[in-house]
Amino acid sequence: MKLYYRKYGEGPTLIIVHGLYGASDNWVHIGKLLGKHFEVFIIDQRNHGRSPHSNTHNYHSMKKDLHEFIEEHSISKTILVGHSMGGKTVMSYAGEYPEKINGLVVVDIAPKSYLNSVKTWKNIIDHGTIIKAMNNVDFSTVKIRSDVDIVLKDHISTEMIRQFLMKNLHRNKDQTFKWSLNLKAIKNNLNDILAGFNENEFESGNQITGFPVLFIRGSYSNYILDEDFPLIHKIFPYAEIKTIPETGHWLHVEKPDFLVSTILHYFIG
Repeated sequence: MKLYYRKYGEGPTLIIVHGLYGASDNWVHIGKLLGKHFEVFIIDQRNHGRSPHSNTHNYHSMKKDLHEFIEEHSISKTILVGHSMGGKTVMSYAGEYPEKINGLVVVDIAPKSYLNSVKTWKNIIDHGTIIKAMNNVDFSTVKIRSDVDIVLKDHISTEMIRQFLMKNLHRNKDQTFKWSLNLKAIKNNLNDILAGFNENEFESGNQITGFPVLFIRGSYSNYILDEDFPLIHKIFPYAEIKTIPETGHWLHVEKPDFLVSTILHYFIG
């Protein structure tokens, strides 16, 4: 699949892979800052942003999309930065193509399954609610962006999350609106998106090594808990884990400069 991308800067290659409901557009500020030190590519994953839609949406397909992109651009080695769903994409890619990796940054996601845990977290809007809220928007009645916000507010009280989701609004040539992401495919493949790694595949001798690995979590987020550290280190035995204070799951929205400085400090010092 030929993915849409944005490109900034020069130097060693770094590729940013967004998370669920995200797009390259959400990472432009971070891409430009990192572009002072790296050649930065920000991709739209399948069914998101300006990339093609498909009924298939799982980590095998997203890993293959990423590999196709890397080969198409003749990238010999790269640092991969992945957030949430994108974090699982880059982890999956690193497991199959370690020879292509100069470094790995996984932002606020663990290699575990989230099929049951997300539904029980307090103060967290589950994906079913988000998808329902987005599907409830009747675009035949939408005249301006604020009309969409009013509909989303019925299910999503947090303004920051609503504004993040509304980044997916696309205006058609006839001035009507639509969602740029493929909500149907995301809903139908949600179990695959929330699934975890098979830790039995990473017994002694099969761990992912050979390059620096950094996990970054938000202090207010439940996505990487202290109890997840053993699984992370089982798969990535030399991984470092950093916590950004006073931020939740969408670190790139809440603390973009702090996230950039953490990445730069790790790779440049």
